[in-house]
Amino acid sequence: MSKIESGLKYTPEHEWFRLESGNRAVVGITDFAQGELGELVFVEVPTVGKSLKKGDVFGTVEAVKTTSDLFMPIGGKVLEFNEAISESGGDNPGLINEDPYGSGWIIKMEATDLSEVEGLLDGEAYQQLIH
Repeated sequence: MSKIESGLKYTPEHEWFRLESGNRAVVGITDFAQGELGELVFVEVPTVGKSLKKGDVFGTVEAVKTTSDLFMPIGGKVLEFNEAISESGGDNPGLINEDPYGSGWIIKMEATDLSEVEGLLDGEAYQQLIH
């Protein structure tokens, strides 16, 4: 059974969203998503410094057998790509498999419209979506 963290918001595309302070947030993929993808071998986020709309692709995750797009849960600017999982940094995309809600986060962002958070799923709604 996939782990769902309370206090996070979720997208139907399996990203999670956690508001940190003010309009800054952290985004990653869910435990369900990493389980479906299998062992992750590469993560690419070419959008650092760019402002994107809700639903825009901000990067990709690549597993042994498939590649999947990563979608912005709400509109905002991509501030940072997790150095520990980037090829030019720690090059350890497996952190997403090991700890998707912790050290396996993917980006930090600055939200442009926090009212868009209301359109995201809570843990219970996400649980219903995946089962």
